[in-house]
Amino acid sequence: MNHLIIKKFPNSCLRKKAEKVKKISYAEKELLSEMAKIMYLNEGVGLAATQVGINFQLVVIDIGQGLIKLINPEIISREGKQTSEEGCLSVPGTVVKVKRAEKVNLNFLDENGNASRLRTEGLLARVVQHEMDHLSGKLIIDYLNPIKKLLIKRKKS
Repeated sequence: MNHLIIKKFPNSCLRKKAEKVKKISYAEKELLSEMAKIMYLNEGVGLAATQVGINFQLVVIDIGQGLIKLINPEIISREGKQTSEEGCLSVPGTVVKVKRAEKVNLNFLDENGNASRLRTEGLLARVVQHEMDHLSGKLIIDYLNPIKKLLIKRKKS
């Protein structure tokens, strides 16, 4: 699995809607571990499988409180609002101000296939929402107005 690299915008794999993981095997567990290594090497706080060209609903997150591995995450509730600047490993050199929920509750499977629930707020809630956007094929540049988005597309193409 050491062949994984972070895909950069405008790579088309970043726009694909990720498929649900149907069975958690050794391969999925290994992929999550490799994704975590890549995230740490690139000094990120989150990484979705779509960012390494894998079209499945897998996410790793670590905001400094320990590694979280999410399989088939689904946001079940949002509360409040927060606006902050975000960067992205797939859109290097770009920072975008994004409005997101302050608190997010989600259901997911852990790497052993156990149904789990996570209650998040602040930075962790922001990172969860950012990575969930990736699973839907959405990038931080999609939060920009059309003119700024066009300028970034031209710059990155």
